[in-house]
Amino acid sequence: MAAFSDDLQSACDALWRAMLRHPFVAGIGDGTLARDKFEFYLKQDYVYLVEFSRVFALASAKARELSDMSYFAKLLDLTLNTEMDLHRRICDGFGIRAEELEKTAPALTTLSYTSFLVKTCYEEPLAGIVAVLLPCAWGYAFIGQSLKAKGLPQPQHYRDWIETYASEEFGNWANWLKNKMDELAAGAAEKEKAHWSKLYETSARFELLFFEMGWRKEEWPKVAP
Repeated sequence: MAAFSDDLQSACDALWRAMLRHPFVAGIGDGTLARDKFEFYLKQDYVYLVEFSRVFALASAKARELSDMSYFAKLLDLTLNTEMDLHRRICDGFGIRAEELEKTAPALTTLSYTSFLVKTCYEEPLAGIVAVLLPCAWGYAFIGQSLKAKGLPQPQHYRDWIETYASEEFGNWANWLKNKMDELAAGAAEKEKAHWSKLYETSARFELLFFEMGWRKEEWPKVAP
């Protein structure tokens, strides 16, 4: 019998395949992505990671087991001091200083996604929080590993991005969250599982929209200047 986390991923298989095929992700993989698109994405992802860090802090606060509190705190540290440092280093190489990153205004997709995550953390028990965290964790590990398996591109900034998300550290993070989702789902009612599945799917859809935002450099619709 398949684990609940495997069922979640299988149900969103079309979304994961669409992410791998997306020109933004494919462009990172073969090194052809225009740098201005990557810069736009990095700035928005930096804003996203600030709010994502709040999610881990809230998850740690809501966790009942000390071991879970500790691991969510580790994930908070991983985001603040590893993932965000990757963005700072790449942007510094592009002449974009940390001060500029921190002044970046969130685009519509960024604000929508982070608001959904934070809202979920305030409203849901731990299982709902893990459900919305898992697509980002598993998705980036999946993309990083898939791109690395095809061979690293020439531009160093794309190599660094791929190797960070293909790393054992990020893979372990994704696997821990998958195992935690399965643990929390054990014995749960089908109604609860259906609700968590919907939360997971919404996050997965936002992950694809985030790459689309980077590709198009979308800030806000022109009707809302």
